[in-house]
Amino acid sequence: MNVDGAMKQDRRGFLRVAGTTTAALALGGLPFAAHAARAATEKLKIGVVGSGRVGGTLGGVWVKAGHEVMFSSRDLEHDKKLAANLGPNARAGTPREAAAFGEVLLISVPYRALPDVGKDLGNLVKGKVVIDTCNPIPSRDGDIATWAREKGAGLASAELLPGARIVRGFNAIGYARMGAAHEQPGRIGMPIAGDDAQAVAVASRLIREIGYEPVLIGGLAMGKYLMPGTPLAGERTPDQIRQIAATLK
Repeated sequence: MNVDGAMKQDRRGFLRVAGTTTAALALGGLPFAAHAARAATEKLKIGVVGSGRVGGTLGGVWVKAGHEVMFSSRDLEHDKKLAANLGPNARAGTPREAAAFGEVLLISVPYRALPDVGKDLGNLVKGKVVIDTCNPIPSRDGDIATWAREKGAGLASAELLPGARIVRGFNAIGYARMGAAHEQPGRIGMPIAGDDAQAVAVASRLIREIGYEPVLIGGLAMGKYLMPGTPLAGERTPDQIRQIAATLK
């Protein structure tokens, strides 16, 4: 099954791409396919670029799930304190160190910073699964946000992070309850968008471990709906997300 086919099938029948490695193994080259199979069961190394409210919260839950997480931001002392509070599976470093460390990257920065992230990390993000939580907000981010909204946030992020296997997620809900979703697993859906079925599978596994049920709404072009102020914003059940996504183009 190719990627477009997987997405069309998900939007029609709402198949879950994550949780199975068969589809992942059928796609792409053998080295990444083997990595995807391992990633379905084993603990991962996750690099967090931007360890603020969203990045710090999500990284903290993944540490508790047993993954190794390196936090990074412009404030290394903050990251060291965060890591120290989370235990031996957490550590701190520079953004380049986190990008090199992570098999999977979570990038959670103001959108105006994303061009510099792409330039600074360069080849370190190529070929890696990148969960993109960044939202273009014109009042905060200026012209880059206006451009990203016109292009579509998912496609814009892909242009700013060339070569990354981007999955857009955690964009349309507040951070405050992200750390508690695991208390009622699967009750709240997490809409995601991505063009790479293997990356979607890996990201979906991590999303489930946090307590959300991932719902693939389509490719990165559909990432324009994964922002505050869109029909998919706010907490919704998986079925509600699927019903809304079916009406979007």
